[in-house]
Amino acid sequence: MIRDATNVTDGMSSTPPATLIETAYRAIRRNIVLGVHAPGEKMRVEHLKTQYKMSSGTLREALGLLVSDALVVAQGQRGFTVAPMSVADLEDLVYLRALVETEAARQSVANGNDDWEARLVSSFHRLTRAEERLGARTAEVYEEWERRNFEFHEALVAAAPSGRLLNLRAKLHLQAERYRRLSALDGPRPRDVHNEHEQIFELAMQRNADALVDLLRRHLQRPVDVILNSRLLDRSQADTGRAA
Repeated sequence: MIRDATNVTDGMSSTPPATLIETAYRAIRRNIVLGVHAPGEKMRVEHLKTQYKMSSGTLREALGLLVSDALVVAQGQRGFTVAPMSVADLEDLVYLRALVETEAARQSVANGNDDWEARLVSSFHRLTRAEERLGARTAEVYEEWERRNFEFHEALVAAAPSGRLLNLRAKLHLQAERYRRLSALDGPRPRDVHNEHEQIFELAMQRNADALVDLLRRHLQRPVDVILNSRLLDRSQADTGRAA
C-alpha cells in the first residue's frame, strides 16, 4: 500500500527544509515519487491547499520547482500536471543517467581517499542488511531499501570533484525513482540484485574504473528490462487513464 508522504520527511534530503516553499516542494515531490500523485494527474492548487494545508502562493512556487526537476509539467493557463511516464521517457532517462553516473563514478574512484572508502564500506553494509529483508516485498521494506540504495550510490560518487555533474546526477536519480519503484514493487524481484551491488562495491574499492563503469551501465539498465519484459509500464498507463 502506498503511503501519503504529506507529513513525512523526505528520505532523500539530509537537512530539514528552511522555508514553507521547500517544505511543500519536498512533500509534493515525495508523493509524486510514491505514486500518490499519479502520472498525468492535474495538480489543482485548490485541492492541494486542502491536502497540504498551505497557501496557493506557496504551492505554486513549489510546483514551479518541480517543473525544473521534470516531475511536473506546466501547461500555461491550464495549470500543472504530474509528468507522464512512458517507455520512451524511461529509455531516454536511463541513457542519460548512464553517461552521467559512470563519469561521476570514474572521477570518484580516481579521487577517493580513506574517508571516501570508509563511507562506501559503511553504506554497503547498511544496503546489505536492507537487501536481506527484500523478500517481504512490502512498501515499508522497499522504502528502507530505496534509502539505503540511494546512500550507497551517493557514497560511490561522493569523491567526484564536479559539483555540477553531481547535481545533474541527483536530479536524474530522482526522476528515475518512479520507474525503480514500479519495477521493484510490482515486478519480479531480481535474484542477483545484491550480488550486483557487491560487485560494484568490490570494483570501486579496487579502483577498477573500467570494469566498474561497464557494470554500472548494466545495473542502470535493469529496471528498463524488468518493466519492458513484465509490461508494467503499460499497466501503469492504463491505471492512470482510469484515475483521470
